[in-house]
Amino acid sequence: MLINDAPFAVPELKKKFRPRLAIAMGDPAGIGPEVVLKALADPEIVENCELAIVGSRALLQQTYRQLMSEVELKTADNGEEKKPAIAADPEQFEIIDSGAIEDITPGRGDRYSGAASFAYLEEAIARTLAGEFQGVVTAPIAKSAWKAAGHHYPGQTELLAERAGVRRFGMLFAAKSPHSTWTLRTLLATTHIPLQQVPDALSPDLLTAKLELLVECLQGDFGINNPRIAISGINPHSGEDGQLGSEERDWLIPWLERQRQEHPNLVLEGPVPPDTLWVKAGQAWYGKLLQEKQQQQNNNPADAYLAMYHDQGLIPVKLMAFDRAVNVTIGLPFIRTSPDHGTAFDIAGRGIASPTSMKAALHLAAELARQRTKVLSS
Repeated sequence: MLINDAPFAVPELKKKFRPRLAIAMGDPAGIGPEVVLKALADPEIVENCELAIVGSRALLQQTYRQLMSEVELKTADNGEEKKPAIAADPEQFEIIDSGAIEDITPGRGDRYSGAASFAYLEEAIARTLAGEFQGVVTAPIAKSAWKAAGHHYPGQTELLAERAGVRRFGMLFAAKSPHSTWTLRTLLATTHIPLQQVPDALSPDLLTAKLELLVECLQGDFGINNPRIAISGINPHSGEDGQLGSEERDWLIPWLERQRQEHPNLVLEGPVPPDTLWVKAGQAWYGKLLQEKQQQQNNNPADAYLAMYHDQGLIPVKLMAFDRAVNVTIGLPFIRTSPDHGTAFDIAGRGIASPTSMKAALHLAAELARQRTKVLSS
């Protein structure tokens, strides 16, 4: 049963503060323009925040006309009454037109689309750092298109951190379950690196920095003062006392013991074997823990999960919350969220892309901005 189709909405704060957010349109050859306009057709999003789109006015208008013509055509063919708009008229919103686009073909990411999406994000970041916005919501880009345009970044996260001048940042994924009231939060210790580089990249210092960031985020952005955090092992069975890998025995377990001593206000579980780390999360996501009333302290799911590498964290996230997960960059001086999907070049221009994750990204950005404002004013 769908309990709430507006992830992360906080009704009690709506009237107090409507944060101002910039939406970077993403790769113009992908589904970014489509999911942005579809998401903005949701009146609750418009009520929650003030929005400006950084992108191409011409392409937004073109996308809107295409989406609405398809709706009108289907209505005429079926003889039905006119249905509510599936896309918002972009002219109802502020548009920051970041230059003309050329040679853009839907479904084909290249140096032109890469240059455009890079320019959109740079403009959004600069205006946010100047105090014009409280946060940035980014539509998907193609890393290959950025590279073709001469911009060599692993992703939008790294550009955001560089422009903001921060060295401590992290990639957190959040999703509110449609089956229960529970929210999944997963932080990656390492991100876009080859699997063979993970053991060398992991270290006590890295995990200390990531844990501190995660705790700051949970307390400051989500209002969880004494969080329970589950920390994954690296190897199968968390190394099984050195039989399946020595990292846990040599440094991960000693590091975790030190963290428990230094942070008695935290509940730190682990290192949890990676194959069982997500059992309680799955039960909480699908409402099993609530249905069975397993509310004892040792049966509660974690407030957040710290995964050691990309797929260890994102396979379960996408399995449970593929169309609802939101990518949150933590450690920035402003809010940044993004839908947890790519440019979907294979369906670009066809009008069939789902805006669910973009809606979730907008709702969460507004919630986090309101929470930060609440903390600062208290």
